[in-house]
Formats: sequence, C-alpha cells, structure tokens
Amino acid sequence: MEKHIKIFRKSHQGNMRLFLEFAFDNELIGLVKTLPGACWSRSNKAWHIDDEKQVVHTLLELFQGKAWIDYSALSRENPKPEEERLKPGRQQLEILSAEDKEILAGFRSWMEHKRYSISTIKTYSEAISTFVRFIKPKSPSETTNADMVRFVHDYLLPNRLSFSYQNQVINAAKLFYRKVYSREMNIEQLERPLREHRLPNVLSKEEVGALLAAHGNVKHRTMLSLIYACGLRRSELLNLKPADIESNRGLLIIRNSKGRKDRVIPISGKVIEMLHTYYNTYKPAIWMFEGQCAGEQYSEQSLQSVLKQAIAKTKISKPVTLHWLRHSYATHLLEAGTDLRFIQELLGHKSSKTTEIYTHVSTTSLQKIKSPFDDM
Repeated sequence: MEKHIKIFRKSHQGNMRLFLEFAFDNELIGLVKTLPGACWSRSNKAWHIDDEKQVVHTLLELFQGKAWIDYSALSRENPKPEEERLKPGRQQLEILSAEDKEILAGFRSWMEHKRYSISTIKTYSEAISTFVRFIKPKSPSETTNADMVRFVHDYLLPNRLSFSYQNQVINAAKLFYRKVYSREMNIEQLERPLREHRLPNVLSKEEVGALLAAHGNVKHRTMLSLIYACGLRRSELLNLKPADIESNRGLLIIRNSKGRKDRVIPISGKVIEMLHTYYNTYKPAIWMFEGQCAGEQYSEQSLQSVLKQAIAKTKISKPVTLHWLRHSYATHLLEAGTDLRFIQELLGHKSSKTTEIYTHVSTTSLQKIKSPFDDM
C-alpha cells in the first residue's frame, strides 16, 4: 500500500510551521528526523519543520519513491497579513497602506528597543493597527480625540469588546502618539470604562490536592504542583531554568517576571524532592520544562492541556484555569495566618492593593461571623 504524507501550514507557538501528517512508519520518521528543526507535536499528532523557501521541493526529493506527497493544502492557501485578518462578527475595516505599515513597524521596533514585554508589544501593536484601520481615510497624523471617541462608540461597543481592551487601546494610543508624532492625545478627555472588581477564583485545599494527584506523569504533576506550591504565573513556570532552583538554600529564583522584576520564593523539602525526581527522570537541556525536542521550551498550549486532563480525571466541575492555582496559593497562605505584606512579596505584586483582594475570599474571618438569623 502506497504511503501518503499530507503537508499543511499551521501556527505553532507563535511561528508558522510546515506540518507533515502520516500514519506511523519508522522509515518515514527516520527521514523526517534528518530535516532541520524537525519536531514532533503531540497536540497536533504530526511532525513539523521550518517553513522555508523551496521546502516542498526538498520534501519531494527526500521522499521520492518512499511516499506520495499531498501538498494540495498549500496551493489552496491565500495568506493575508495578520492585521488584515478579521474575527467573525466584526465589521470590515480598511487595509493598512504601505506607509501605515512602516509607521507601525517603527512603533513596534521602538517598543522592542525599550524592552517592553512580548505580550505588551503584541497587544499595543494590534490595538493601534485596528484603530488606524478604523479611522481611514484619515492618516494617523490627523487623528484627534473625537476619532478615539468614535472608535469606542462605533467599533468597540457594537462588537462587545471588553472594558480591558478599551483601556489597552487608549494606553496604546497615548504611547503611540507621544513617541511617533511627539504629541499628546488628551487621555483625560477620553472616558475610560468603569473598572470591574471581580473576586479571584479559589479552590479548596481538598480540590487542589485532587487536581495535583490526578496525573501519573511525573512532569505533568510537577508542573502543576510547582504553580500552586510557589504561586507562579504560567509564564514564570515555563521560563524556569534548572539554575533558578537553589536546593541547598531552599529557594526558587523568578527572573525577569511581570514588570521586569526578579523575586525569591522559599520552597520546601517536599517540593525540592519532587523537582529532583523530575530532573533525574527527564534531564532537561536548557529549560526546566521542555517539549518533545531537547532545548524546546514547553508551550503554553501544552501546559493548558495538562490542566484540562487533570480536571477531567477529578470530580471538579468548576471552570478551573492555571491562574486559579496561584489565587488558591495566596488565599491559603492568608488563611494560615501569613502576613499580607509577605504574600505581596511572594506573588510579586507591585501594589499592596492588588494583594488585598484575597482578604475578600479568605474564609478564616468570614466563618467567625454569626448571622442574626441564628439568634431567632
């Protein structure tokens, strides 16, 4: 029976990759492994390689006489620039001109030079791109506060975009006009949405215990346990390196986290023992937690999948996210009598007001309150 390999493009961890999908075959796998950058994607159940020029020609030569290559999916593609892709339900926006693209690229380069975080650069770039497309045929240099007000009422609100996105657009515009056109957009005249005050979602200790014990896989169990045991953000876990764990001192070093800050977190002997077991089993090359290929950082999507699998194995019906473990860590510390100031340092919060939100979900004081109904 003739072997078939289906080729298609797909974004993987922020990069466009060329995927090779075929039935398990040791001979084909051996050939794929000879290709530069070849890695196995467990989530996509396919091998992927660098999407370079002439790569199809290379594949045809490599698999000649071994398998039939189906690259019809590539010929059907009609890729558009990222800023031209509209989400379903959104009104049609104008396409950016070459001049607009150059201006926005300059703004992005400036943010990269100033070492803004990757997420901030992405958010601000996309927000300004959408705004510039909305105000067409006006050029960005002609923009006034009235255009931003119109953008909020005619685009953000009808498309039910969040209050936080509205704030992001305003913040992005403030920075964009100050740095690109050396003028201030009068932010004070722009009405920001009322801030939401949502309580953090918290799991009980029993629920956390069930979640952490759900996985038999050492790597998966260690990752989820470390998030809860140290109150880590998702990115902080994925950016850990073996050298960041100082076993002799019982410390975990979080480097260059949110706000470009480092912090130190104490870790118990129980956590250190778990990390030693994991390290001796997997022997990571660069990152503490790596993907299928040595030296490849574990992806956010895969980590999210690890959590979903754990939830599925428990009786927890709540819509748990990875950040719930961080919230639970802080709340359980507070309920155990840990000073709020220490919790602030452990979480890496800039303001104590951010940490104070956990006082609203801690049950230690609430359970001592007696309802007047009980005296009736």
